[in-house]
Amino acid sequence: MNADKQATRYANIIFIKELARNDKQLFPFPIYRELREKTPVRFDEERGSWDVFRYEDVHRILKDPATFSSRRGLEVRGETLLTMDQPKHTHMRNLVNKAFTPKAINDLAPRITSITNELLDQVIKNGKMDVVHDLATPLPVIVIAELLGVPSKDRMLFKDWSDTMVKGVEGNSEEAFAQMVAERDKAEKELAEYFLTILNERRNKPEDDLVSALLVAEIDGEKLQEQEILRFCILLLVAGNETTTNLITNAIRIMTEQPAIQDQVRQHPEFVKTTVEETLRYYPPIVAIGRIATQDVEIGGQLIREGQQVVSWVGSANRDPEKFEKPDTFLPDRKPNPHMGFGFGIHFCLGAPLARLEAQIALDIMLSRFSDMQLAKAPLTPIPSPFVFGVKTYPITFTART
Repeated sequence: MNADKQATRYANIIFIKELARNDKQLFPFPIYRELREKTPVRFDEERGSWDVFRYEDVHRILKDPATFSSRRGLEVRGETLLTMDQPKHTHMRNLVNKAFTPKAINDLAPRITSITNELLDQVIKNGKMDVVHDLATPLPVIVIAELLGVPSKDRMLFKDWSDTMVKGVEGNSEEAFAQMVAERDKAEKELAEYFLTILNERRNKPEDDLVSALLVAEIDGEKLQEQEILRFCILLLVAGNETTTNLITNAIRIMTEQPAIQDQVRQHPEFVKTTVEETLRYYPPIVAIGRIATQDVEIGGQLIREGQQVVSWVGSANRDPEKFEKPDTFLPDRKPNPHMGFGFGIHFCLGAPLARLEAQIALDIMLSRFSDMQLAKAPLTPIPSPFVFGVKTYPITFTART
């Protein structure tokens, strides 16, 4: 493997040296602040990557896909919406949008409400729960599984595959990298085989689900190819599950770390939507986004060469004092809030409306049914991915409201 490809792969899966320890990964924001102030654009020799920390610079990179390409090398094999450039990206996104409209998402609200209440019914008598295991994981898994027409018995298979697809690697050895690639390849193959079975079933007997809609979606008479549908289903599973799980968990984490916030939002239900947006800024599920420079370009006074990897640290940009007043303070009613928690530009998260809706409904119901939510005494373990901000478990205690 040549040096450029090796550098690109490591930039995606290895933590920056400043965040090598678990305690730093659990709360990386002081590190982001230090790097933003001292080295806002720097080259990391170990990872072979440029790191960019200021809002203005990150915004510039994400809005310029011609100069900063999404084609990078560690995604699911073959192109997905995440890794396509223009004009194919727009064409594919328009096709997918035909089956993924805001109305279709909003129509899910009653079902999301029902699922949330059913999940909380199972723990409310205990006075305690693991937010990740009991709500934040199963809710998006069930919603996406139902959207795709997946039988309920297979839902947790989805979660296992999803976890594998985003997992990073511990250390930068060839052996560790090879093991990670093998695990991802196995999960991808199993997912593709699973979805291929569903596709074949829907061709013969269409149902009211997203797979059936994708099979008939057309723009100018052109339908999606089978491999494109498969890759989209895998992308929706991985990106949708992980992002929403961490968004819900991170919101509850904030409310237990700062109890006054849960009281404030409970007293002002109209703050639920802005609280979700502030969570996306303050504790974003995705903290970094990778790109490849397509030409020599200068960012922050540094010359980035064609072909080099560039990591945009949205977790840092979202707390840039040049853009946000009181950036390290969580304001449930913050407006305006131009965060980049869902990315920016042509690759703005396609599933953002669904993730927002699920998080809003989950928070609203938890606040109405629970009071005095507190973190139970237990060590927290960060998700082992340098681009994801979340924890594996988040146990809380609470008092049921009558």
